[in-house]
Parts: sequence; C-alpha cells; structure tokens
Amino acid sequence: MLGSKNKRKRTNQIDTLIGQNTKLLGDLHFSGGLHVDGIVNGNVVAVDESSSVLTLSEKGSIEGEVRVPHVVINGQIIGDVHASEHVELASEARVTGNVYYGLIEMAMGAEVNGKLVHESEKNPPLQLSHAPEEVPVEQS
Repeated sequence: MLGSKNKRKRTNQIDTLIGQNTKLLGDLHFSGGLHVDGIVNGNVVAVDESSSVLTLSEKGSIEGEVRVPHVVINGQIIGDVHASEHVELASEARVTGNVYYGLIEMAMGAEVNGKLVHESEKNPPLQLSHAPEEVPVEQS
C-alpha cells in the first residue's frame, strides 16, 4: 500500500459537528466534513459521493447504516458501514455490522463484529456476454 496515502482525499475541515451532549434521532445527510462526538440514531449518508469525510470520535456512536466515501471511526457503530474510498478503524473503534470498503486501515484494538468486504470499482461483477442457449426438453 505504498503510495496509497497520497491518493486519499482526507481533510481536517469540519463543516458539521454533532456535539457530545447531542442526540440526533433520524437520518443525517451531509456533505464536506462531519465530526460526531454525540449520538446519532439513524442512517448517515454523504450527499457528495467523492470527497465527504465522517469522523466518529471515541465519545460518539451511530446506530444505523453509514454510507460515506471516507470514514474515520474511533467510536461505536451498530449497522453496516459502506466506505467507497477509505475506512480507518482506530483503536477504540467498535463496529457491529459489515464493513464494505475500497481501502482499509485497522489499528490494534479495533473490533469488527461482522464481515470485512473489499469492493473495487475496477472489478465489476461478471456478466454473460450472450444469452445462454436453450436446451430442448423431450416430453414423453
């Protein structure tokens, strides 16, 4: 993975902050940088599919599905995580659900109670190039 760090579009810019004493009930759609120190009970979805970044601190938790291109997790997520670009699981990360990723970093101590599934845009699912031939069935 040498050189892969240069391809990442991580940013330290925070456009939206969910504070430690905040509990959000419902789905959250955002673009840019989102930092969560509080609790989100709902899905977290990036509107900008290429450069949005979610940072979940060790104080934060999300109960719902996460769909963000770049994710840094150091808190708890109960639900599937879909990170089309990059996922970073810090030492306090706890994910109960499947993690779908393009690139992944995982620190010692991080937990994933589910599957780690690598998804690559370069390898689309196989498709038949032509329709299968029909085989005649004899009836008696």
